[in-house]
Amino acid sequence: MEPGQNKVWSIDIIVTEGFVLIEMSAILEVLRIANRVLAQPPFKWTVRSLQGGRAGCRAGLSVDTEPFAVKPDADFAFFLGNSDPDHPGLSLGRVISSYTSRGIKVYLLAEAAARYIRDQGGAAGRFTTHWENSALLRERMGLHDASHALASEDGPIVTCAGMGATIDVILDLVGRLTSAAAQMTVSNIMLHEQVRDFASLQPFAGAKPTITGDSDLDHCIRIMQHNIEEPVPISDIVDELGISTRSLERKFKTFLGTTPNGFYREMRLSKANNLLLNTTMSVREIGLACGFPNGFSSLYKSFFGITPFALRKRRRLGETGGENILKAGE
Repeated sequence: MEPGQNKVWSIDIIVTEGFVLIEMSAILEVLRIANRVLAQPPFKWTVRSLQGGRAGCRAGLSVDTEPFAVKPDADFAFFLGNSDPDHPGLSLGRVISSYTSRGIKVYLLAEAAARYIRDQGGAAGRFTTHWENSALLRERMGLHDASHALASEDGPIVTCAGMGATIDVILDLVGRLTSAAAQMTVSNIMLHEQVRDFASLQPFAGAKPTITGDSDLDHCIRIMQHNIEEPVPISDIVDELGISTRSLERKFKTFLGTTPNGFYREMRLSKANNLLLNTTMSVREIGLACGFPNGFSSLYKSFFGITPFALRKRRRLGETGGENILKAGE
């Protein structure tokens, strides 16, 4: 999404009885925080189930849901697992097709992915599910192990390990739709140290944690994160890394689709957004705290399409950008 655009992405979250709470909270918290820190809140969501009404998780909480739309118009759909790949409520082939046939990207998490693999009757190697579900499919159906990656894309279907890896999957989506800097800001607020890509192996396989998969790029991003108030020149960063400026630019383009200076600027603007919306610091103080001693308001408006003062006033008047209320069971 280009800076200043007002596109709002619609996400359906599909649950069945016994859904996995950590998957629900991972999706909702990442989206909520992204809406909180970005000037133009880019996400809205609807929780759905087969019949609508209240659906409960095994942790004892429940959510109010809307029934499936006959003709879904969301941009993305997440189908949650429920700790039981045999649960009949996960056999949602027709519902999944109703989304994919309309060009909607579908994410299947953990048991929902395992049920999909089972219903497909084979070719498990190109799909992903939680490693426990993969072992179950092998033992009970004789299927080859599903991929041990965190997620696998197969056309409009993304199968995922689910559980805690749901945070990485939804952060990946935030990065694709907004910016790498916004993604990193949300990740930092959540104290999620590394955003693992889809190819990262599930933890039982001993995969080494990484932010991007490239050690030099990871090091560069950490330098930037630690030097927000007084930005470090890119020339100094490449000297510390021991690589050329051209090499660093190629890495940023390949992994993050931006330039080193562009990423650094967006990271600082994202922090400025967070301070602007969630502190009483003056606009001048926020600019200084984020490495913009001069011209902060003009740069902010050119990037987000609104001045810092106007944004703060709008939020003060109660425009929440479409955050949803998740109702817990009594």
